[in-house]
Amino acid sequence: MHLHILGICGTFMGGLAALAREAGHRVTGCDANVYPPMSTQLEALGIELITGFGAEQLELKPDVFVIGNVVTRGERFPLMEAILDAGLPYVSGPQWLAEHVLQGRHVLAVAGTHGKTTTTSMLAWVLEHAGLKPGFLVGGVPQNFGVSARLGEGKAFVIEADEYDTAFFDKRSKFVHYRPRTAILNNLEHDHADIFPDLAAIETQFHHLVRTVPASGRLVVNAREEALQRVIARGCWSEVQRFGAKKEEAGMLRARGEPQSFDVLRGGLKVARVEWGLIGEHNQLNALAAIAAAEHVGVPPEQAAAALAEFQNVRRRMELRGEVRREGGVIKVYDDFAHHPTAIRTTINGLRRRIAPAERILAIFEPRSNTMKLGTMKAQLPWALEEADLAFCNQQGLSWDAREALAPMGAQAVVGADVDELVKAVVKAARPGDHLLCMSNGGFGGIHDKLLAALAA
Repeated sequence: MHLHILGICGTFMGGLAALAREAGHRVTGCDANVYPPMSTQLEALGIELITGFGAEQLELKPDVFVIGNVVTRGERFPLMEAILDAGLPYVSGPQWLAEHVLQGRHVLAVAGTHGKTTTTSMLAWVLEHAGLKPGFLVGGVPQNFGVSARLGEGKAFVIEADEYDTAFFDKRSKFVHYRPRTAILNNLEHDHADIFPDLAAIETQFHHLVRTVPASGRLVVNAREEALQRVIARGCWSEVQRFGAKKEEAGMLRARGEPQSFDVLRGGLKVARVEWGLIGEHNQLNALAAIAAAEHVGVPPEQAAAALAEFQNVRRRMELRGEVRREGGVIKVYDDFAHHPTAIRTTINGLRRRIAPAERILAIFEPRSNTMKLGTMKAQLPWALEEADLAFCNQQGLSWDAREALAPMGAQAVVGADVDELVKAVVKAARPGDHLLCMSNGGFGGIHDKLLAALAA
């Protein structure tokens, strides 16, 4: 089969392309911007890439066009208009994946506002460590594997289950297509304000996911999240394994100890111990979720904990990009994917708990997601950044005034018109011993390398 993928350079569609190629299909694709690292990965697999969405691509005559959710109707996408005019076969990415890869597999889906990529990677690694040879599709690159997707040899397939909509012609969340037998509901907050008017609308989509899990399946649910309890209360037909509550409850998985070294308890009984290099209570909760999901496919908690001791996390998750030695200490530059206010706060808190009390955190971020660009959550930014010693925000591309939003922080917050201005401000403020934490769900204009070069100079 020949697939031509529209929007191939997105993390999900790029992973789908890799899976289709591994399965023996011919794959070509197009996107508005074809650039590394995704373009390099895809071309290495023998996938031909085309820049733009020109109608002349009909001449490729694929068996089916696979449509990414970046594609909309209208003059920006002449290829899509030509496909519709010609009456040619097309399908969404999630639907193609469900029909050609997930059918007949034991699907383990990881859903939630935060931590999907990390938890999916943890779970895939636990199953790999246990010898189950799972397939997986992750919205990042787990360092234990070095690739974002593979078919696997076993029955299990682990997938990051995104609540964003499927395609311009299918407004259901992507995860509704996956029909998991094991589903992690990790957390739930209002996000994607460009498509969901409020939290209740997302809760409805999560309940659609719950409806697809069979009676013999398992829902792994964060007990701390009120929104998830409301989702389950709407109706549930599967076994529920809750995790994360701080008080002892029968059958619930919880953690006792610090995030980097903790016991895993079921009720009052210790069932495993995790010793690893990850920081933050959020990762402790991610670990509990992965342990509970892996148990559903036969991996005991103790074995899962042993795997997590060797887990190397995902690229762009508190990834140290470099350091510059100065008289009096070292300045470190990190890259992190955090972009929702809660994720920003959690990331800063995790770093704060790892460093010495006298060391400073300079939080450098760009509000780049659709939700943040709309300004829906700008009022939460001072709360998200309050544990940073200084906060630097990129104003570029925003329709709202970042200075006004960050005014409650006073001199603690600095706003730059663009990345270069931000780099100058950060370098001027930085001193030995500082931790420069760059947070964005995009490339952030190459700020990490710019900071390292400017600091070294």
